[in-house]
Amino acid sequence: MTSLLIAERLGQETFLAQTYGRDFLHVPGALDNPGSLACFDTLNDLLASHRLEPPRLRLSAAGEALPQHRYAVPVTTRRAIVWHRIHPAELHQRLAEGASLVIDAIDELHEPIGDLAAGIEGWLRSRVQINAYASWTATEGFGTHWDDHDVIVVQIEGSKRWQLFGPTRRLPMYRDVATPQPPPVQPVAELVLQPGDVLYLPRGWWHAVTADQGTHSLHLTCGITPHTGADLIGWLSQTLRSSELVRADLPLHASLEQQAEFLADLGKELHAALDEPALLQRYTTACDAEDVGRMRPSLPYLQQLPADPHLRVRLTTGRARLTEVRVDGEDLVRFTAAGSEMDLAPGTGPLLRRLMTGGWHPLGGLANAAGLTVPDVATVVGELVTAQAAAVRTGAR
Repeated sequence: MTSLLIAERLGQETFLAQTYGRDFLHVPGALDNPGSLACFDTLNDLLASHRLEPPRLRLSAAGEALPQHRYAVPVTTRRAIVWHRIHPAELHQRLAEGASLVIDAIDELHEPIGDLAAGIEGWLRSRVQINAYASWTATEGFGTHWDDHDVIVVQIEGSKRWQLFGPTRRLPMYRDVATPQPPPVQPVAELVLQPGDVLYLPRGWWHAVTADQGTHSLHLTCGITPHTGADLIGWLSQTLRSSELVRADLPLHASLEQQAEFLADLGKELHAALDEPALLQRYTTACDAEDVGRMRPSLPYLQQLPADPHLRVRLTTGRARLTEVRVDGEDLVRFTAAGSEMDLAPGTGPLLRRLMTGGWHPLGGLANAAGLTVPDVATVVGELVTAQAAAVRTGAR
């Protein structure tokens, strides 16, 4: 799986301990076959077969989004619905003039990129959105800018020049109380990404990106939404509502002494919650359990799945968790994913672990791996489908 290879090339645990959120990292030649993720034919097919409207699809030049009418024409259906169809000649002209093409959340449109996103999510335990960027000139499509999320960049085709200036405000946020100061004049690094190269960049790092003159470039940017102290505090504010003190009205009309007493008691509640040794693990587990992933229908199967060994299934989230538990004296495995929690017989553990490796799996292969019958596997997977944690693909592939 490409995501596992990227994690390995970035350094896995060493990357998490020394680089993640701290410094950039460029890994030349990390992938031997980046075209397996996407190519320009992928973009052509998506543009031709989907009604992609801004900001999902956009063209940008000099840091500004181009008006849609400059590369698309309005179409009115007989039901009086207006949408905009890409005009290839106008699109080509805008791109030749220096615009960059962007497709947001391409991981939701193209399965190999969706697999990449799910794999990175499973590694970093954070939400990932992947955007595709294509450009043909040395014009900067977005100017020198910074992002409020970390990124892992994968160069697919052509080459891309990156100037990295470093941060002028550490760890900026989407909703923040201040904006970073302008970037330094001189970059701290200048890189040229070639096909197969991978670049990691923490949030807040100023950067400018251009294609080489006279060439084309296609790259993917995996945007990683960080978990911050603000997120933890927000989650705690929800979990602490079991406390009567937290639910109590603020003593806005009480004396200063009574207000101070209330705040002191509230502080004790907060300190007690923050003193829990496994708090971050519990928070991460809760976030993983609530992640719905990339849900997909399982038509034509609405409830019962047939015991077809060729029927292929997959998990819809890369952040599923499997733990061993004991309930009422019985050993079980607890599977949490897509907002659902299930306690299942221990014999389903190998089946679930195989599904958690990602990708599509035939029921027959899952049965062999778990030592179960195909009907038993179909029953377990059917429960996952009902819980929106798994999807089905008809027939062998």
